[in-house]
Amino acid sequence: MPRSTDESRPPAGGGVQSLERAFDLLERMADAGGEVGLSELAGSSGLPLPTIHRLMRTLVAAGYVRQQPNRRYALGPRLIRLGESASRLLGTWARPQLARLVEETGETANMALLDGDEAVYVAQVPSRHSMRMFTEVGRRVLPHSTGVGKALLAHLPDEEVRALLARTGMPAATERTITSPDAFLKALAAVRADGYAVDDNEQEMGVRCLAVAVPDAPTAAAVSISGPAGRVTEAATERIVPVLQEVARELSAALADTGAGAD
Repeated sequence: MPRSTDESRPPAGGGVQSLERAFDLLERMADAGGEVGLSELAGSSGLPLPTIHRLMRTLVAAGYVRQQPNRRYALGPRLIRLGESASRLLGTWARPQLARLVEETGETANMALLDGDEAVYVAQVPSRHSMRMFTEVGRRVLPHSTGVGKALLAHLPDEEVRALLARTGMPAATERTITSPDAFLKALAAVRADGYAVDDNEQEMGVRCLAVAVPDAPTAAAVSISGPAGRVTEAATERIVPVLQEVARELSAALADTGAGAD
């Protein structure tokens, strides 16, 4: 959804307008890839240049933005600490939904985010079966060989996906790993058509994973279940995918709840 450019719009919920504007500029910078010029921010936000310049000076002084030698502005290193803390909390908030996945599917449930060119697992609830998948929280994987990776990339433009694959390469984790950009884009088209992604022995032989994206998440996120191929069969897929999709919607609603009425 495009951001509003109505400068006269009052702050939501009686908030502080300058603070709202500063965060809006940070989000616009993230949407633009992390680095922008003042004129670009003026064009996208509708704010006057003096206002943007004043807000950016404040963000630079606080370390949340840095000014590059080319005079453009980039997201600053202090945001990393905030992001890492938020990612940990995101995993905590997701645990009730992941626990429901385990309860209803019997398999290990995971949540992953897209972090740069990699998928990083931020939460997990293990299966009660003696044979479990040991994808660890904090583990980073290349998206092309995983179900969560496919779910995370499925809604990106093809040219962005090709650029990512060119940066990471497409090493084969198993003999089933997709190693061709064209084949991977075809797999992403199937994800969009089917509403879920599959890792069929592509990251680890003997293991199948089913994943769906979390709709309208503040950052690209996906939930998945993984288990032995002998349990996560085609028949099981028909039963598991609707549960995954429902849990993803519940998680989306939980993340959208800002708790603004708690004061």
